[in-house]
Formats: sequence, structure tokens, C-alpha cells
Amino acid sequence: MFKVEAITPSIGAEISGVSLSKDRNSETIDKIYNALIKYQVIFFRDQDISPETHLKLAESLGEVDPGHPVYPHVQDYQSIVLLKNDANTRPDTDDWHKDLTFKNNPPFASILHGVDVPKVGGDTLWASMSAAYDSLSDGWKEHLDGLEAIHDMGTFRNDYYKDGGIESVNNALKKVGSAVHKVIETHPISGLKYLNVNQSFTRNIVNDSQGKSDPILQFLFQHITKPEFQVRFHWQNNSIAIWDNRITQHYAVCDYLPQSRHMQRVTVINDKRDRS
Repeated sequence: MFKVEAITPSIGAEISGVSLSKDRNSETIDKIYNALIKYQVIFFRDQDISPETHLKLAESLGEVDPGHPVYPHVQDYQSIVLLKNDANTRPDTDDWHKDLTFKNNPPFASILHGVDVPKVGGDTLWASMSAAYDSLSDGWKEHLDGLEAIHDMGTFRNDYYKDGGIESVNNALKKVGSAVHKVIETHPISGLKYLNVNQSFTRNIVNDSQGKSDPILQFLFQHITKPEFQVRFHWQNNSIAIWDNRITQHYAVCDYLPQSRHMQRVTVINDKRDRS
């Protein structure tokens, strides 16, 4: 029987009584989607899914991203990002971020499959940006309303620099580009207001000098790290996490090296149920 159990008051729920390999009828998918909107990130245990199933599950939610601009992909599956880390390949996701906000249309959701994970360590945290917004004072809400911020590829500069030095970074900045997003956004389905800045990719407030912009952004970056807004998930082999990238941020804890951690992710660009 399909069952949803909340993990914290702010964010996160675990779903049981469903097989993602077999139970993908429209009614079940709608239940999964509704839980995702309500809890912002949802988790499943003991789901030994194939790459084909992974992609079909993503397609049931919306348009699948063709591939990540930096990370490698699973062999023969361009749309499935391979996140395989060990002592020789350190991760760069141990930073609070929303995926790809340097794009004009950042993705709606991601589906992450824990293929082979450490028994201890390697947890992922998610934070609710609506809970973070709700806890702001009225003065901060008023000040932030209407502001916009510039996002660029941020810490991915390191990946390009390793490959080809500063010329590679400059070329990537031209190719990948930047985007401007509202600091406070409204979720198109739930109607919740949420903070829309993240430490990895948000560079500065539009029309403010760096000196004025930095204190505002640093305050917000620190604000979202409060445990009251967060859920922490301990991975097991064949666990699945689906999160709404619009209204959450996440942080992959790098405390498991030199052990290896093998994850596979599919990103959903657009929410096909969003009629706005």
C-alpha cells in the first residue's frame, strides 16, 4: 500500500509500498508528484532500478535534460549523470546549491539513485527554501522583495581550470553563460514564496555594488543552513531521492573518503504538470 511518512516538519518524506520498476501507472505517478510538491524532497528504499526505468520515471514528471555541462554520464545513457567519487576523484558537491541556476530556466527536479554507497557517511542534506523564507523578519522580506541576482557557473570554474587553465575558464564562461533570477520567487504549483539564491552560483545583487551585495548574500547563505529547514538522508544501496529543485537546496556530505560512492542522476528540465 502506498504510504507517505513525513521526516521533519519543514521538508522531506519517505514513501513505501511502491515499486518504481513496476508501479508507474498514472495514479501512482500522480501520488508521487503530489508528495513531491508537498514535501519538496521524497525518498524510496530498496528500489533496484535499471537505467531505462530511471529515465522512464523522469519522463513521467517532465522533459529530461540531455546531459550535464561538466559531469560525465553513464555509458550509453547521455541523460544519466554519473557521480562516482573516491580518494582519487573528490566530489565538488559539498556546498549548498540549487542545480544549474546559471541557466535561464533551471531544472524542475532531479532523481538520484544510490547505486553503491558507503555503509557509513556520504549522507545528503536538503533545505527548504520556503521554510527559510517564512522565518525571515518582515523587514528582510520587504527589503528582498523585487530584488534580482546574477547567477553564473561559480565553482565549476575549478573543473574547467583543471582541464585547460584560464583560457578554458574564459571559454566556458562564454559558452555556459549567466542568468538573472528574482531573489524571492513564488512556486508555480504550491504558491509558496521561497529564497532563490545559493552559495555555489549566485554572484551579486543586480544594481548593487559588490560591497553592498556581499553582506546581503552572505546573510542569506548562512540563514539557509539552519537545521530547522533541513532533512538529512542516509543512503543505502538502491535508495532513491527525488527533489524539487525550484524550492530546495542540497549538500552532499564528503566524509566517506577513501571509500567510493557511486550515484546516478537524471534531471527533469520542465514540470509537465505546470500550466502557468
